[in-house]
Amino acid sequence: MANSLTIEDEIVAALRRIIRGVDLHSRHLVHEVGLTWPQLATLRAAERLGDGSIGALARAVHLSQPTLTGIVQRLERAGYVERSPHKLDGRSVNIAITPAGRNLLRDAPSLLQDRFHAELAKLKDWERFQTLASLQRIAEMMDVESLEASPILVAGPMDPRTAGTQAETISTEVAAEALALPREQNPKKKRKTKIETER
Repeated sequence: MANSLTIEDEIVAALRRIIRGVDLHSRHLVHEVGLTWPQLATLRAAERLGDGSIGALARAVHLSQPTLTGIVQRLERAGYVERSPHKLDGRSVNIAITPAGRNLLRDAPSLLQDRFHAELAKLKDWERFQTLASLQRIAEMMDVESLEASPILVAGPMDPRTAGTQAETISTEVAAEALALPREQNPKKKRKTKIETER
């Protein structure tokens, strides 16, 4: 049977697959480890950096410092990170991963972004530039090239508390934090429900 889709239809279908894939992976993280993408990325960064500041962690995961502060608070309440006073500057604190956090990371799936970066690295320079140009052109055609976006692959619904207000669009990091699904959908993961995912 001949393919009845036009090239335009194929492009839209490919975009939908990308969006769907990012969304499914984001939901998979929540089900598997009980963490949203920003929480898991922050935990990985805390392990990689050792004792680090909020600012250093925020830069490492490309999130704003206020957003990162909220994520760290939730990770700390769950027992995955701990804060301690900076040895030289008493006004700042260091963030360190705990043994519980390391145990969780051992079983955590890889981030979609990590795999995508690995695949991008295999491309030749001209292929990467061509890919960038094509995606930038698509963003322009969709009239979304001016939207602010962090270089992270994550998806999530609009926070219901902002619906109907002037904040009709939601930042990527807030969308990611709003992604968490009800825990009763995953009863086998009881031990991984300590983390709070509501803002």
